[in-house]
Amino acid sequence: MLYVAVGIVGVIAFLFGFAIANFKIKRDLSKAEKDARSIVEKAEREAQELRKKAIVEGREEVHKMREEFEKEKKKREEELRILEDRLMKREEMLTKREEVLDKKESHMDELKERLEKKEKELAEKEEKVQKELTKLAGMTVEEAREIVLQEARERYEHDIARLFKEIKDRYEEEADREAKRIISIAVQRYAADYVSDITVSTVSLPSDDMKGRIIGREGRNIRTFEKITGVDLIIDDTPEVVVLSCFNPIRREIAKLTLEKLIADGRIHPARIEELYEKSKEEIEKIIKEAGQEATFRVGVMGLHPELVKLLGKLRFRTSYGQNVLEHSIEVALLAALMASELNLDVEKVKRGALLHDIGKAVDHEVEGSHTVIGAELARRYGEKEDIINMILSHHGEVEPTTPEAVLVGAADALSAARPGARRETLENYIRRLMKLEEIAMKFKYVEKAYAIQAGREVRVIVEPDKIDDAMADKLAYDIAKKIEEELEYPGVLKVVVIREKRSVAYAK
Repeated sequence: MLYVAVGIVGVIAFLFGFAIANFKIKRDLSKAEKDARSIVEKAEREAQELRKKAIVEGREEVHKMREEFEKEKKKREEELRILEDRLMKREEMLTKREEVLDKKESHMDELKERLEKKEKELAEKEEKVQKELTKLAGMTVEEAREIVLQEARERYEHDIARLFKEIKDRYEEEADREAKRIISIAVQRYAADYVSDITVSTVSLPSDDMKGRIIGREGRNIRTFEKITGVDLIIDDTPEVVVLSCFNPIRREIAKLTLEKLIADGRIHPARIEELYEKSKEEIEKIIKEAGQEATFRVGVMGLHPELVKLLGKLRFRTSYGQNVLEHSIEVALLAALMASELNLDVEKVKRGALLHDIGKAVDHEVEGSHTVIGAELARRYGEKEDIINMILSHHGEVEPTTPEAVLVGAADALSAARPGARRETLENYIRRLMKLEEIAMKFKYVEKAYAIQAGREVRVIVEPDKIDDAMADKLAYDIAKKIEEELEYPGVLKVVVIREKRSVAYAK
């Protein structure tokens, strides 16, 4: 019974505790619901307030933007109005200018019509006056015009001469001084010896008996020698000497070497002559090649085509007015290089063009054309550049130089040819040139006498002192020099000196 009572009490206590716990739970739930409703209501109130605030702010922002837009709109409208006003004013100005131009154009048309009318009237009057003058003077209009031009020419000739002198002194003095300085430096730094070549060579004999052996039985040896070599063999009464004559220096040199070999060998007959001739020919070809190579080494030009080197070697046996062409080419290259270094130009290019400037003379007896054209074609064939080709073509003035280096090559060529002892002429050509010099000078007005002096390198002209002054004398010297350049060929540089001298003489008795 006790256990049952305890159990019942326990159940009742459990139920009572459960009821109390359930009551607390319901109470807490009710409180939580109230709190939740309160939070939701508070959140809704805050949201409502934020919504109202956002609407107010949005409305304020829209109002502000609208005000700014209105301001910008008014500003743009004001600018457009100002631009429209300007355009209207400009349009009005253009309209006024157009009206003014129309008036001026109309006025110009009227003036043009008047001018044409006046010109027509003047032309008619001029024609009438010319007819009257022609009738009175007894000469044509062309004759009268020529007389007037001649009078004007004589009247203003002194002024023209004075102006020419001023221009010449002003622009040429400095250039002349600088050119003389450069040329003098180049000449001083390079000096060369000159040996004039001739068209004959002599060969010494051990005895006069050798002459008979050279001639051979019935002249067969000498005939064979001349036929093979193409050289005249002259045997005269000169003791122990024979002479070889030929204008081709290479053939003459081969013949000389062949004859020397024959004399040393002693066996002189047609077969031996032919054999030694071939050997001598090979030796000369070797000498030609070595001479070309030596020339390139002396000048310092590298990379030339082997055929150009060979042609350079041939120039060793070629002369121009007695001057050896290979030595002349080397001298021109060195002189041009010295002048180029003074002017800070391309020294290597100058040396190359100057060394090749007379290369055409190595073959010009075999090919038609001047040596400048032939040389240019050879240089082009063997890969030389256009600047080098222009130096070859322009060194005698046949074409215009395209570079300063080409001008230096022409100057160095003239300088080398003009150096004392460098060249010589035949007596006949020399005398003819001197006569032509004097003849050209005597053709000019107011010239009394003309003399060619200094071996034809200077012409002195005596003028009438009463009819020409110093300014006109300067112009006359220039005109004579130009005329000589146009009509006469001469080596080097030729000086023209005009002398105006007035002598007053009185006698005391």
